[in-house]
Amino acid sequence: MKIEINAVLRESKGTGASRRLRHEGKVPGVLYGGKDDAKSIELNAKDLFMQFKHEAFHASILTLNLGGKKESVLLRDYQMHPVRNNIQHIDLQRIDENKKLSVKIPFHFLNEDVAPGVKLEGGVVSHIMVDVDISCLPKDLPTYIEVDMIALSIGDSIRLSDIKVPEGVELTTLSEDNDPTVTSISQPKVVVDETPVAAEGEEGAVEGEGGAAEGGDDKAADDGGDKKD
Repeated sequence: MKIEINAVLRESKGTGASRRLRHEGKVPGVLYGGKDDAKSIELNAKDLFMQFKHEAFHASILTLNLGGKKESVLLRDYQMHPVRNNIQHIDLQRIDENKKLSVKIPFHFLNEDVAPGVKLEGGVVSHIMVDVDISCLPKDLPTYIEVDMIALSIGDSIRLSDIKVPEGVELTTLSEDNDPTVTSISQPKVVVDETPVAAEGEEGAVEGEGGAAEGGDDKAADDGGDKKD
């Protein structure tokens, strides 16, 4: 999936200028890296957010159209508004086709619903890692890495070293001393109902007490009748 975003050079700088841009429906940003100087840019907030929602936007080579000149870039950082959930600022890095990238790539988990540990044994899936740091040349950059759970039973797990990655891709998190668990299937937790249940004898005692009280009322009524006569 190829994603292209449009931008223009941003002349005004500073906090006040950025605030005014946001009020006008624009997002301030920075383009840096490569042989060219860093440039301040601005993008249409609505158009940018439509692209931003795609998973590929965060882990793919993007095409930036800056005033009619196109170049390959990578999303490096962004800031979101804590309440409105809109983009406040964005950082883009130019790509050198001959230099390796360090990028965080998401996992895509396959066949977890039909894994024996889930479908036949009623186990619960836990995804301990949802993404991973990789290193590769731009031409080898994957949008995601697949994790196939088709063979997992209860008690089984997949470690980082078990995952097959595309050619040219290195899992930088993986080492001899660090081979974390990516996903696993475990027994579901049993919830114990701790609501107290009254014993049979206790119920009888309560009923007996109530009966005695009722009998006492009847006797009082009878006694009262005798006195009246």
